[in-house]
Amino acid sequence: MTRDRWADLQRSLPHHAGPVVLVDNGSGDGTPGLVRRHFPHVDVVELGENLGAAARNVGVERALTPFVAFADDDSWWAPGALGMAARLMREHPRLAVLAGRVLVGADGRPDPSEAAMANSPLGTAPDLPGPSVLGFLACGAVVRRDAFLAAGGFDDVVFFMGEEERLALDLAARGWGLAYVDHVVAHHHPSPARDPQARQALIERNRLLTMVMRRPWPVVLGEAATALRSGPAGRRAVAQCLSRLPRALAARHRLPAEVEDARRTLDQVIPLGV
Repeated sequence: MTRDRWADLQRSLPHHAGPVVLVDNGSGDGTPGLVRRHFPHVDVVELGENLGAAARNVGVERALTPFVAFADDDSWWAPGALGMAARLMREHPRLAVLAGRVLVGADGRPDPSEAAMANSPLGTAPDLPGPSVLGFLACGAVVRRDAFLAAGGFDDVVFFMGEEERLALDLAARGWGLAYVDHVVAHHHPSPARDPQARQALIERNRLLTMVMRRPWPVVLGEAATALRSGPAGRRAVAQCLSRLPRALAARHRLPAEVEDARRTLDQVIPLGV
């Protein structure tokens, strides 16, 4: 998915060897036409509006392949990564999300989430190719199409940033596996954050909304209290959460006990969203 990021796409699209579906979230910079002109092999879908992370759902529906690899407009997969991922998905039929290793920037430093996933306290199930996780980075993930769509894909409550958490929980609730595989590699070259406090507030807002949709009320209230005490970004997050609260409540349902227990295990060592 993309929105007003033609400069990034010029760099990233040449790295994609496989078929590409590009879903445009209402760009105003002429991105769809530019992509069609310079990359005619790319299947461009123009939404005409910004659906946030839910734009990926449109791309998954369009793909019609059994597995779909996500990429942001500033990321791409290493050579051979997707062939390896497809093989692992076929060999492990319970695997719904393969979370790959994401290397950031020109120096290829590991994304901060990598260590948490590689050392997941959930262990490695015998029918999965790596440590079990309850979160992933979309730009470094391959999904099983049918499982993704049956779980509802990404939702418009969170909208963007941290959108992976609710989906991960719902897939686990349906009995699917999610695993980290360090030898399937993606590269991510993000633009520098323009407003770190706004970004942190958005992350915290979406953490709270995800909790409202799936976690017990004591967990939700504890997180909200922590956010309020944490400073301006936390207070901003709680305030922003209020306008989306009715939709989060409408989508609320509790997780199976075993999934909630697993999330509580992660809560002890890993922040929500990893």
